[in-house]
Amino acid sequence: MRSIFSPAGDNISRQTSLLQGLLDGVFAVLYPTRCALCGQELASDVTCRICRTCWASLEPWSGPLCIRCGLPFVSPRVRDSATPLCGPCRESEPVFDTARSFGLYTGKLRRAILLLKFGRRRRLGKRLGELLADTWNSVKELPALTSPVFVPVPLHVSRRRERGFNQAELLASGLLDALRRGRSKVKVPVVRSSLVRTRATPPQTGLTLAARLENPRGAFDVVEPAQVRERTVVLIDDVMTTGATLSACARALKRAGAAQVIALTLARAAPEFPDIVPVESDIPVDGADHDWT
Repeated sequence: MRSIFSPAGDNISRQTSLLQGLLDGVFAVLYPTRCALCGQELASDVTCRICRTCWASLEPWSGPLCIRCGLPFVSPRVRDSATPLCGPCRESEPVFDTARSFGLYTGKLRRAILLLKFGRRRRLGKRLGELLADTWNSVKELPALTSPVFVPVPLHVSRRRERGFNQAELLASGLLDALRRGRSKVKVPVVRSSLVRTRATPPQTGLTLAARLENPRGAFDVVEPAQVRERTVVLIDDVMTTGATLSACARALKRAGAAQVIALTLARAAPEFPDIVPVESDIPVDGADHDWT
């Protein structure tokens, strides 16, 4: 038997080390050991490559907000108002009846949403959707609904083909899973085929406020009215800014006979709460395919 200390044994050891190094590099790519949000080392029992600390930091907005569209207010003094409404809602009521968002489109929540949309993280979509259960329970009318339906805001067929999935559908699925595990045991169907986007609208990024409001107008239609007629429709999407897309969806749904439309989004982008922390360069931000709601 040849000694492992012989030159031949040294060659075998070097080859084994090279092979082990190659395998370690492959596993580092396939099974990253750092948190996708903060870069810290991960434990073995993590979800979607996000550490427990980062998950815990994704907290819901608990400050004052517009009772109609859910826009967060900077000053807590608005709580003293009998009907706290933002300026846009005072000037013109949105088409949807109510809108609420889980949190602000800043920091780690923003990065997580960008990872979902542009990093093709499908599992992350369902996990983020579970956060919307907090939002659902924060609107007292929602848990008491008898026959609501979840309707994810649809992508145009070309955009869906490009991305490979609709992030709003993943969020709706995650929300439904969380509600089923909760005490309410609510049974809500997710209707994916009724509301459709009939034309591919230009990206909202870079448009003026007036152009943003006009851009999605008339871009949606309901092809199966029976699924939403006389029902409370809960629209699900990832990010809300002006609410133009949600209003366009609500207009089509009410035209098809929906009794009311309530919008739930994971995050709310507001100029009063800018994200001052830049997102790392490994995620495309505000690119040509960035479609805010």
